Amino acid sequence: MAAAVLCAGLTLCVSGCHKKIQAPPPLPPIQDPVALVTQPLSAHPSMIEPPDVEMPPVPIASSAARMRRERRRPATKAAPEQPAQVASAEPPAEDTAIGALTPGGEANSRSQQEAADMIAANEKRLNALPAQTVEEEKAQISKVKNFQRQAQEALNSGDAEGAKTLATKAKLLLDDLSK
Repeated sequence: MAAAVLCAGLTLCVSGCHKKIQAPPPLPPIQDPVALVTQPLSAHPSMIEPPDVEMPPVPIASSAARMRRERRRPATKAAPEQPAQVASAEPPAEDTAIGALTPGGEANSRSQQEAADMIAANEKRLNALPAQTVEEEKAQISKVKNFQRQAQEALNSGDAEGAKTLATKAKLLLDDLSK
């Protein structure tokens, strides 16, 4: 008897009568014909004409990709009988590029002296570091020495500003080491 009740219960559950969902009724068919409306095409469709733009010439790789620094020539002293040069409103010769830096006489020598002093101060600090710090921070010390070497090369080639920048980088790395 228990088996019969169990079979009847399973039959009702499996059949799913209580879960049946009724489908919505279908829409009524359209009886009247509908005319499709299309927009009339104009004879001359309006389009925006692209503006004519002159493009710059395509860059070409050449030997100019690597900037070469001119070697500094020793300045010759002018004879006292020559008249003083007067600045003119005319642009300089074509071989001078726009924005090119030129040595500034007295200001340049002061800048070179400052760069040399910074390099010397960094060397003293580098030599005064304890051996233990040098062993622990070999990578950082190598970077400092590399900046110092580049700064000295820049100073020797006459680039005082570049030398000062590189010496400042070395100084900042040394400051990090001393912390």
